[in-house]
Amino acid sequence: MHTVTEIEERIRQRYHQPKGVEQFGIEPVPSELKTVRWHDIFAIIFGFALNPGSMLVGGMAVISGLSFWGAIGAITGGVLLATIAYTITATVGVDYGLPGQVSMRMVYGLRGAKWVPSFLRTIASTYWFAYQTVAGSLAVVAILDRWTGTPHSLVAVSIIFAVLQAIVALIGYDSLKHLSRIALPFKILILSFVLVLLGTHSDPNFAPAQVFHYAGKPESGWLLFVTWMNVVAAGSLTMVTDSADFCRYTRSRTDMWWGTLLGKVGGGAFAASLGAYGAAATLGKTANVFEVAAQLTASWFVLLLFLIVIALDNWTINVLNLYTGGLSLSNIFERLGRFWTTLVISVVGIVLSAIPDVATGYTTYVGILGNVFSPIAGVLIADYLLVKGMRIDLAALFETKGRYWYWHGVNPIAVIWTALGFLAYMFVIPAEWIRVLVTLSATGVGYWATMHLLAPHFPQLALASHPGEQREPIEDLDWQLALR
Repeated sequence: MHTVTEIEERIRQRYHQPKGVEQFGIEPVPSELKTVRWHDIFAIIFGFALNPGSMLVGGMAVISGLSFWGAIGAITGGVLLATIAYTITATVGVDYGLPGQVSMRMVYGLRGAKWVPSFLRTIASTYWFAYQTVAGSLAVVAILDRWTGTPHSLVAVSIIFAVLQAIVALIGYDSLKHLSRIALPFKILILSFVLVLLGTHSDPNFAPAQVFHYAGKPESGWLLFVTWMNVVAAGSLTMVTDSADFCRYTRSRTDMWWGTLLGKVGGGAFAASLGAYGAAATLGKTANVFEVAAQLTASWFVLLLFLIVIALDNWTINVLNLYTGGLSLSNIFERLGRFWTTLVISVVGIVLSAIPDVATGYTTYVGILGNVFSPIAGVLIADYLLVKGMRIDLAALFETKGRYWYWHGVNPIAVIWTALGFLAYMFVIPAEWIRVLVTLSATGVGYWATMHLLAPHFPQLALASHPGEQREPIEDLDWQLALR
């Protein structure tokens, strides 16, 4: 058996990647490298959820008409729904060291996984990166304008931000882990100070009692609440296919469960509270909490703190979108390697970050993406839990003509149910329902029932419809993949 160092060097040579960066892309991570504990996962996930983009969503929910508590409830509820699905699919990373997009091959087939979930996730990752960058840049520009008294270019700030984030993503997982661990305490302290600054302002509308009782618009009701819950859940579900990416270096399932659940729900609720507070304090007029806070002080030190937290956020957290996007693209173009696919995604993301409309189209873009990822999540969870019993034939994920080859590399059952789920989300399920949950559940049950009925009649389905066995050590498989 080859050592991890030998395997990493061989992978580096295969893809012509530079030294000092993460070498593993589509290859499963050996157990020797699985050392990440729950607190590191928590730092990454909590920090990811606690970002200017998520705070802006909280503000926009209030501006649309929701009350302060209604906005927090809708957003936290949406995050919780997505987190349940997220933790199920993340076990693939913990158990097998796989990136999420490679694990999708067991469901959609070796080719189908490339052109359905991986293609869509690449688009989603790139958009999310650009959205978060523009949202953070809006906050920076508001602070700089207040600090200097002169206007600053949103496009220029966005591009600078995007380039700095791309550098971290190119280095890989270790840089994300260490930077998140360092940055999170500073972020929590500074953002808590922002809440105190808002709550102690002399304007009576900023008082906690007033904000807590902000009722929103009279016409708002259940439909608006569910709409925002759906939007947030849909946005979070776009990450369900690559949740394993963040957890494939994790030591155990328990570490993953605690770190992920506390991180996603806690971070989402904190971000929603900040954004909703600023919007409610301004009586539903301003969505950007940093813009609100910057108007309350002329202190250069306070404004500097705001800049630090936003810079830390974008530099350490938003890079996860580039990281997962690079892994998704490497599943499509296997010969490029993780470093080079991340570089491609970074260039596209930087270009999109120069388009301010990326932020204003949040509900439209995320709604479209969520329409697709809800049925994808349903199919994936049903296949992994009910069809394969959470046991995968690891080597078969890389074998043409193996058990996950289906028909010419595509599982039409998964593709058809994904399409049916998308159409149901768009045209059948009422807006008053929690569309994300209904679509995920109905698609999953339909896929499972179809596989159960058809597997006895088609050998292409029969083999894939049973739990798999790991036939060789991960280190041996990695070495074989590096020699292809």
